[in-house]
Amino acid sequence: MDLSTLNDMQRKAVLKTDGALLLLAGAGSGKTRVLTYRIAHLINDLEVHPSNILAITFTNKAANEMRERVEGIIGSDAQNMWISTFHSCCVRILRKDIDKIGYTRSFVIYDRSDQMTLMKDCIKELNINDKMYEPKTVLGHISDAKDKMINSKRFKEIHQNDFRMSNIAKVYSLYQERLMRNNALDFDDLIMKAIEILENNEGVLDFYQRKFRYIMVDEYQDTNRAQYKLVNMLAKRHGNLCVVGDDDQSIYGWRGADIKNILEFEKDYEDALVVKLEQNYRSTQTILDAANKVIANNITRKDKKLWTESDLGDRIRTFKSRDEREEGDFIAHSIKKMNNDKGIEYRDCAILYRTNAQSRALEEALIKQNIKYKIFGGIKFYERKEIKDLIAYLRIIQNPVDDISLKRIINVPKRGIGLRTLEKIEDVSLIKKESMYLSLYDAENIDVSTRVKSKLREFTTLISALSAMKDVYCVTKLIEKVLENTGYIKELEKDDSIENQTRIENLKEFLSVAVEFEKTSEEKDLETFLATISLISDMDSSDEDDDYVSLMTLHSAKGLEFPVVFLAGLEEGVFPISRALTDEIELEEERRLCYVGITRAMKTLYMTYASSRTIYGKTNYSRISRFIGELPKDCLKSLNKNEPESKILKKQNSIVEKYKQRHMEKDTKDIDNKEVVLGAKVKHPAFGTGTVVAKNGSTVSIAFDNKGIKSINLEYVKLNVI
Repeated sequence: MDLSTLNDMQRKAVLKTDGALLLLAGAGSGKTRVLTYRIAHLINDLEVHPSNILAITFTNKAANEMRERVEGIIGSDAQNMWISTFHSCCVRILRKDIDKIGYTRSFVIYDRSDQMTLMKDCIKELNINDKMYEPKTVLGHISDAKDKMINSKRFKEIHQNDFRMSNIAKVYSLYQERLMRNNALDFDDLIMKAIEILENNEGVLDFYQRKFRYIMVDEYQDTNRAQYKLVNMLAKRHGNLCVVGDDDQSIYGWRGADIKNILEFEKDYEDALVVKLEQNYRSTQTILDAANKVIANNITRKDKKLWTESDLGDRIRTFKSRDEREEGDFIAHSIKKMNNDKGIEYRDCAILYRTNAQSRALEEALIKQNIKYKIFGGIKFYERKEIKDLIAYLRIIQNPVDDISLKRIINVPKRGIGLRTLEKIEDVSLIKKESMYLSLYDAENIDVSTRVKSKLREFTTLISALSAMKDVYCVTKLIEKVLENTGYIKELEKDDSIENQTRIENLKEFLSVAVEFEKTSEEKDLETFLATISLISDMDSSDEDDDYVSLMTLHSAKGLEFPVVFLAGLEEGVFPISRALTDEIELEEERRLCYVGITRAMKTLYMTYASSRTIYGKTNYSRISRFIGELPKDCLKSLNKNEPESKILKKQNSIVEKYKQRHMEKDTKDIDNKEVVLGAKVKHPAFGTGTVVAKNGSTVSIAFDNKGIKSINLEYVKLNVI
């Protein structure tokens, strides 16, 4: 196999196949290329069978990209490999052997919303005050425990002398009982239960240890203790473990990632070879110099330094604004100017920030400039009501004992089965210790009216008929039958509102998801489809053809790259975040987050900050972030210093003056919005035509023909009434 296109360190990593390998891959150093070539080398040159290779990534997008690259080199043999995320890998193990720990193979995976519903039920059943024990907080404790491989029994032992935590232990115990009764797992269970199977079934462990002769794990710095344990269990027989990561990009400590897994890899594998990938193929040297200088202030790290053969590049531009609105206006104007003067497309630009709350002012500024944008991390496709309803139907068809899904859709669309009836059904199921669905078959003994009993029988008949169809129809056809037989779309069509039209369009888009699944998935059954959509992220499903500016938090930006990047809100207390100012461990993670943000930029980087910022309803006056102070001075160019000569600032000042003038006028008279009334047809400069569906002062909600419902502030946007 030709490895001449690889640099020396990349080639060294590809050829090191036996034994343990720690590949320290700096940002933009071509790690995916190395992993791809390493897999191809194993198969083509060493004649390792593809089924004996396991490659684990953290996102579906990364797994798909790696699979496509490997297929491009070795062809269809790549389909025999396990290239997947941790969760997808564990789902495959569980589907085969979960019956060994008391579940059936038709189990379902609960998402965050399902978990919250179940948690509320548990707290209610235990008669615990949900104000003192908020469901979200309790779930956080349980999730953290599962990441650390602490089951409910051990959790109770640890916290037996703590009144509050001992109550949470009771909830944890009941929560797991109810999950099992529903034949359901939450996301944290996927890994924990897979490990439980491997630990307690020597034959199963032996099978997978023999099967996976070569194991590769990407983003190893982001693994938690459960993931760490899974990997080491699988790799124990052959010891051919390659972990790839960058301790400088470990930014998920808050959700259980343990940086010690990568920092102490050589303690676990004393003979491990360490290879550093320091040549960067993404950014200019100026950007890399800035990143190197910032991250060097961290103590807990392995030494490495990014470099490139590319040009030095432009200096990093800094801009100080009076407040977040001026900051937003500056960024929006800069993007508009680059688009007009240099032809830089919106898709080449990204605005990154520390917290989601910062996006509001940025959005308003982009709207004023008629710049298309998309926020990643907002309402996800799979979290929309109509989509969750449809998925709940599919889950009940696959797994009738799923009480959470049943409660969601038993009266959707409306069937005359109210909350009181639902409570009675649930009471019966608790007494009998059986699923609510089974209790429905004994409807005659439920204390409800004859009419309601008839409705319950109709529901069970409907679900039984659909369940029979799942073994006959493909997933796409089954979904069509669900929508038809339940009358879901017919119910939406009764009210010809824009909102309902949008919901119908979303349901149709879900059919597209099923079609795509049937084209690409090896297994095409309903349970695999449900597992697949449970693991999809919003970034995995983004449309790369649309020309829009990307807005996202720095955490969401990891793994991405853009020619032009704006890092906004570089102030003490914002970035680094306030709680990190007195905690050295958190401060180091914030610095790693800054390193990630800087290295997202390929050619141009702006870093902006404000003298004052109103966030969460409170105005704070802040100092410039220490992270800007840590940058090499010769890498920086302040856009505030030469204000008279700066064309950007001249236009920026004009925008600010108009902004001030507008608010002065508002103080003396109300803005005339009389023409924009409920039901009015209007045209927005960016979103097109739509109908006003709500109005509150100067803010209106408009249902746009192709963009859904958006809130618009009439102070900033001129709408044309059609």
